[in-house]
Amino acid sequence: VQLQASGGGSVQAGGSLRLSCTASGRTFSSYNMGWFRQAPGKERFIVAKISRSGDSTYYSELVEGRFTVSRDNAKNMVYLQMTSLKPEDTAVYYCAAGDGTSARTMNYWGQGTLVTVSS
Repeated sequence: VQLQASGGGSVQAGGSLRLSCTASGRTFSSYNMGWFRQAPGKERFIVAKISRSGDSTYYSELVEGRFTVSRDNAKNMVYLQMTSLKPEDTAVYYCAAGDGTSARTMNYWGQGTLVTVSS
């Protein structure tokens, strides 16, 4: 499956953004999907994950209560709604397909979209 993330941009602290990830291929619904982020000089880590059917989600404690992950299998799309953004949320955000919560266990990656949150 090929993935393409979009929706990043610059926003002030407290603002909101919605990231989208478009998937190609007819097997999208067979993948668990995750959103990861990587700040300069730091490791890439998972912020949210959603199961194949969308009935189960996982959030990093850093974003829980502020971010919401969702998917539309009919449209081959996965989303990350981000609210109450903080400067520390600044990073390149990636969508990925695969199992687990480690970047090493993901099979496919999108190209990343930059989110910049200013104070």
